[in-house]
Amino acid sequence: MESQLGLITLWTQGDWVTKSVALLLLVMSLSSWIVILIKALDVWKYKSLAQRTEAFWHSADYAGGLKALGPQQDNPFVQLAHAGSEATAHHRNTQTQLHDTLAISDWISRTLRNAIDDSTARFQSGLAVLASVGSTAPFVGLFGTVWGIYHALMGIGASGQATLDQVAGPIGESLIMTALGLAVAIPAVLGYNALVRGNKSILTKLNRFAHDLHAYFVTGARVGTTKKA
Repeated sequence: MESQLGLITLWTQGDWVTKSVALLLLVMSLSSWIVILIKALDVWKYKSLAQRTEAFWHSADYAGGLKALGPQQDNPFVQLAHAGSEATAHHRNTQTQLHDTLAISDWISRTLRNAIDDSTARFQSGLAVLASVGSTAPFVGLFGTVWGIYHALMGIGASGQATLDQVAGPIGESLIMTALGLAVAIPAVLGYNALVRGNKSILTKLNRFAHDLHAYFVTGARVGTTKKA
């Protein structure tokens, strides 16, 4: 209750700089939470899709395997399989282009790597917002605190009174800006770290799937098997 009163007092008594800093922190907080929620849902979705890769290898044919991977749109595992299949067909059917000097293994490796790079860029989109908020929010709050203390001291100096009750109130309200900056930055940092770990786990599974696809398209069998998947 006291913190709410402090915020209300800070807003009503603050100048345009203080209000601008408070609004900036609010926007930064909303942006970080929106990114955290959206990217957390994406991580959960991609992890559930990663569990379908074994069903791909146990399918009767390639088309059935694609269906076993789940939804075709926005599915990095399906996109990886399509990239490998298209690269294989392109290499075998084209005879007059420069890439024909490459072995099929190298050509498929490059294609799969490009597909993984595209997925990595998609996974990492939005994380820059969290990194920026986590690194700058404390300083934005500190700026608001310094500005508020400066004006509080100017007001006390103008009144000619410097008793404890007159100093503690304005300065204490200004220090709320520092707390707000930390309140915005901490969730952004924790969310960034959690999402990076989640993306790393998905990329590990994507790379493992790409390794098996490479073996399948080059040799006709998945690594560790002696017959076609």
